[in-house]
Amino acid sequence: MKYLVILGDGMADRPIDSLGSQTPLAYAKTPMMDELASKGEIGMVHTIPDGMSPGSDTANLSVLGYDPRKYYSGRSPLEALSIGVPMKETDIALRCNLVTLSQEEDAYEARRILDHSSGEISTEDASVLLEAVKRELETEEFHFFTGTSYRHLLIWEHGEKADLVQPHDILGKNIGANLPHHPKLREMMKKSYEILKDHPINIQRRKQGKNPANSCWFWGAGTKPQLSSFEEMTGKAGAMISAVDLLKGIAIGASMKVITVDGANGGLDTNYEGKAEAAVEALTKGGCDFVYVHLEAPDEMGHQGSVERKVQAIENLDARIIRPITEMLRAAGEEFRMVILPDHPTPISIRTHSADNVPYLLYDSTIEQKHNWKYNEAEAEAAGRTIAEGHSLIRYLLDGKIEK
Repeated sequence: MKYLVILGDGMADRPIDSLGSQTPLAYAKTPMMDELASKGEIGMVHTIPDGMSPGSDTANLSVLGYDPRKYYSGRSPLEALSIGVPMKETDIALRCNLVTLSQEEDAYEARRILDHSSGEISTEDASVLLEAVKRELETEEFHFFTGTSYRHLLIWEHGEKADLVQPHDILGKNIGANLPHHPKLREMMKKSYEILKDHPINIQRRKQGKNPANSCWFWGAGTKPQLSSFEEMTGKAGAMISAVDLLKGIAIGASMKVITVDGANGGLDTNYEGKAEAAVEALTKGGCDFVYVHLEAPDEMGHQGSVERKVQAIENLDARIIRPITEMLRAAGEEFRMVILPDHPTPISIRTHSADNVPYLLYDSTIEQKHNWKYNEAEAEAAGRTIAEGHSLIRYLLDGKIEK
């Protein structure tokens, strides 16, 4: 038996008037997911432990079987693992987003955050900008490292685990009350704006109608993570397929295989087919029992507030990842169990994450049932099944038992 988690990051949502009071998942054309739902099981799962922040870090740890209350030490340390940055016990890792701030105000504190991703800036442009910041701001205490797209890393030696604001939580809002309280972090962010606002890359981006990446934004602080081996925990050899450093870092921390797919970029134009092919290859020829396929695009479209593009991301997931994986595994004669779900909702109405329960779809190729279900939030809720502890979902996938 082979096992898969296929995760549409931020795919769940709330009803939207322009979609006839449907969610993007309910509105989207998803014939493959609906077919699997009609032959499998749907329900709801609580992926974010009560009292914890609804992030992709806590949620994906939970889906992979790690109780965030035990294993979570911060988001950025997991990304540090992916980037290959060795952390000391006394280090603090911080996410360093390259963001777009408004420029018409006189004072830095009076500016507004317009885009947490600087228009999903390319890694090539971002690395040049981060190098300019690094030349001016790096010290023996603070070290910058390039990640992917807008997502980068700051290591603070002998640092403090500061309480910092996620940039996608304050889109369109004034940044003054949301800046770090620590004077060194605040000052570096202010200086980064002066370094970046008239950088040639940003001048060119503005000419092209793109959002400039004109400031660093620090958040997600944490200490060195300590995850146990996924294979020791489950008895399954696992692999991760994702374009996002966070997911790659979780996999590295869990001693899973990380599969890199050319053209996988975390955006709407990612290499969907490449991810599907890599997943099947890992299961049929790569010695893996379990594969976790992560798609970032629905979450990004939710943060952008784009209903149309979020629907498109969900339809792409259905047609270009789930369908080919299902068809290729069936053609190969493989028996498999697969769970499809979001990690958390990213509602268009708030453009950030929420801690609401999310719908799951569990399909077993050896036990095809017959229902009239379709896969969406309302029908999963109506099915009447709720998994209260998200980290027990993995055991339900692997052996049909829910940990109490």
